Amino acid sequence: MDDYDFSLMKSGDNIPKIAEHVKEMLILLGEDVHREGLVKTPERVAKALTFLTMGETQDDSVKELMSTAVFSHEYDEMVLIKDIEFYSLCEHHMLPFYGRVHIAYIPNGKVIGLSKLPRVVDVYARRLQIQEQMSMQIRDAIQNNLQPKGVAVVIEAHHMCMMVRGVQKQQSLTITSSLSGEFLTDQKTREEFMTLVHVKND
Repeated sequence: MDDYDFSLMKSGDNIPKIAEHVKEMLILLGEDVHREGLVKTPERVAKALTFLTMGETQDDSVKELMSTAVFSHEYDEMVLIKDIEFYSLCEHHMLPFYGRVHIAYIPNGKVIGLSKLPRVVDVYARRLQIQEQMSMQIRDAIQNNLQPKGVAVVIEAHHMCMMVRGVQKQQSLTITSSLSGEFLTDQKTREEFMTLVHVKND
């Protein structure tokens, strides 16, 4: 991330301002912002937060992203990508939540390049987010832009706001699902998806 060109981002110009606010926050927390370990911390935090929330400015790019690798094809069985890693920030405490996304769709005369779906996940993960909303946003992006016969999204995530504060339950796992089309109306299709998601990888 230190090598990322923040000038490419709309919010990149705000990094110095964000760093000043981080510095003030550290002072209010009783820290000595002049000690060696903290001198560059405000800028690092500003860059980290800017990077982790960059998806908020990329909503308009999803359509373009998904249109660059769509191919006509008569394949009409389920396409499933499992275990897409993601990292996001809970909008309630600004603490990380992270895990895996599983995406399936049933083509309707068109298929999409497989690398595009993890990129869609990144667009919606890199922002202040809640898991339930993220599930729906990924589903809707695929459904609206690819027009398949159905989309299924399952997210499995660990939430630091539950692990390091509050109830402090380190082993808890939150699972959300969002379905459309045949995944909603056809029980066998839905069961096939859920079965494949839980098949252990070699």
